[in-house]
Amino acid sequence: MLRANLRGRDHFKDPGRPGAPIAIVASRYNRRYVDAMLRAAQRELKAAGARTRVIRVPGAFEIPAVAASLASQGAVAAIVCLGVIFQGETSHAEHIGGGVTGALAEIQVRRKIPVIHGVFVFHNKEQARARCLERKYNRGTEAARTALAMTRVMRNLAD
Repeated sequence: MLRANLRGRDHFKDPGRPGAPIAIVASRYNRRYVDAMLRAAQRELKAAGARTRVIRVPGAFEIPAVAASLASQGAVAAIVCLGVIFQGETSHAEHIGGGVTGALAEIQVRRKIPVIHGVFVFHNKEQARARCLERKYNRGTEAARTALAMTRVMRNLAD
């Protein structure tokens, strides 16, 4: 039985496929929050010895197109997707968030590559600050750790 041990930091020292970078697709929209998650993810991946490739896109809705292209190329071990959407007075944010979530899940299943969902819909800036700007619970760090864990799981399945 495969089991991912996420307790010890040593688990994150194996970046998966040797030589294959982990791609990070990050939105430029709501840049302050996304950039903080991006820096945290890069820091975590670098500490684990993983190479990274960063691709910036205009907004969260554009993330799945780039993730799909990267997945079809087969040159990366995992894809971390980072974006921030703020809920406004209409349902637009919910539609964008739902569309992105569905598309990322489909890419992951069809292409059999870890696609890490780090695109968040927040109700206010306080929520975004707590999850993106603070180091203790930074979602970029969590996304990077998940990418490392999943690349290892996928490699173990292939062995």
